Amino acid sequence: MSSSTRELFGGAITAVAPITLVDASDLRQIPDTQEVFLYPDSSVSIVVEVLQRVDRNDDDSAIRFHFDSLAHDNEAISSAVDAVGVIPNTRGDKTPKAITLTGVQSVAKFNKVDEDQVRVLMALFRVEDKRVDLVVTFNVPVQSQDQGAVDQEGWNTMQNHFDAFVRSLCIVDFGLFV
Repeated sequence: MSSSTRELFGGAITAVAPITLVDASDLRQIPDTQEVFLYPDSSVSIVVEVLQRVDRNDDDSAIRFHFDSLAHDNEAISSAVDAVGVIPNTRGDKTPKAITLTGVQSVAKFNKVDEDQVRVLMALFRVEDKRVDLVVTFNVPVQSQDQGAVDQEGWNTMQNHFDAFVRSLCIVDFGLFV
């Protein structure tokens, strides 16, 4: 799948993403603090969100806080963290390192009895001097009541897309965070 550099928040942030992604703001109202993209051939979504910095001193508890908040917002029946890691910024710009998390959430959608299994790929960029947490979340249904789930090959592809997105993410204009 072909990718290109995508401008987020009016060009204040850039990241490499598949060119086929659909900008959700073309379909529905999206808050100014979010960018949301949809894969046209599945129920996978990407959310980039500017949030107030959480009061956690270590990277692990900070990203777990955001994962737990997502589980709460999704009304997840259960959730589990598989791994937490760090991707350093080796480009030399001022974009902070990415704290990453892989996890899973069981979510009952649209009043259905059976829940969807959603794999979550999350990255946290802590912009300390602006008191901001920039959170990137790939929501990847691997078991779904609709036809939007991805198989193992699709999961591997999403992991590669997440890795490219996070490693390429560049904060071009820190004025976004005023």
